[in-house]
Amino acid sequence: MSLPVSFLSDFGHSDEFVGVVHGVLAKLSPDSRVIDVGHDFPRGNVRAAALALTRAIQYLPEGVCLAVVDPGVGTSRRAIAAATPWGHFVGPDNGLLSPAVAMVGGASTIVSIENPDAMIPSAGETFHGRDVFAPAAALLASGDAALADLGPEVEGDDLVPLLLPLTETEGAMVSGEAWWVDTFGNVQTNVSPEDLGVVGLGPGETLTVKVGSMIHAVPWVTSYGDVAEGDALVHVDSVGLLAVAVRGGSAAEEFNLAEGVAVTFMANRSSTTE
Repeated sequence: MSLPVSFLSDFGHSDEFVGVVHGVLAKLSPDSRVIDVGHDFPRGNVRAAALALTRAIQYLPEGVCLAVVDPGVGTSRRAIAAATPWGHFVGPDNGLLSPAVAMVGGASTIVSIENPDAMIPSAGETFHGRDVFAPAAALLASGDAALADLGPEVEGDDLVPLLLPLTETEGAMVSGEAWWVDTFGNVQTNVSPEDLGVVGLGPGETLTVKVGSMIHAVPWVTSYGDVAEGDALVHVDSVGLLAVAVRGGSAAEEFNLAEGVAVTFMANRSSTTE
């Protein structure tokens, strides 16, 4: 029985790239359902796509994960396939896969995809999503190949890690950063409710949120409906991290927030400019 393939990339939808990968999967594993996790991540932004895959993986059906955000395509970075308790992961070994693989229990076996019989011959080295990763994913999904058929096992069974910043606590302040801005303008941070609990802050309080030199008084509530239209809020998002939002608006615009911008939470104080 063919397995589903969950497909994530930064290919976008303006060109034929996503469709071509779908075509390769359909040819080599025609009975596999393909789930598009997302393809409009910022070009070459491995971290953004890796965090998205980590948010999504627990909701995807067990099978094969094909993830391609590959700014190092054609270089010495490894093309890998990994076996995990969830299923197989296929993609570049550049940090893209490692957080999601860790979330599902780690890799038991990792191989370097090197077998030319498991690839599509090509004169170029710029579309490994089509020529290397899609065939490997399809062969695993269809059952026509085992992991060992794709190439030699990688010594140590270690993926290249994705280096993520940690939060910092100083006195009654917790400092982190914006990890993700969704299409609604909601801003996820890397700060957890437990981080704020350590400094004595909890739901129902009004927090001071500092972004750059600006500080804002924002209530920590449960849902968007707990504040008036146009008002800002802090809430625990769908993956359990603190997010800043504006009901009916964009927190990214109102707070001048983008991925990587520092965000500090502390006890309430009046909104002002320092």
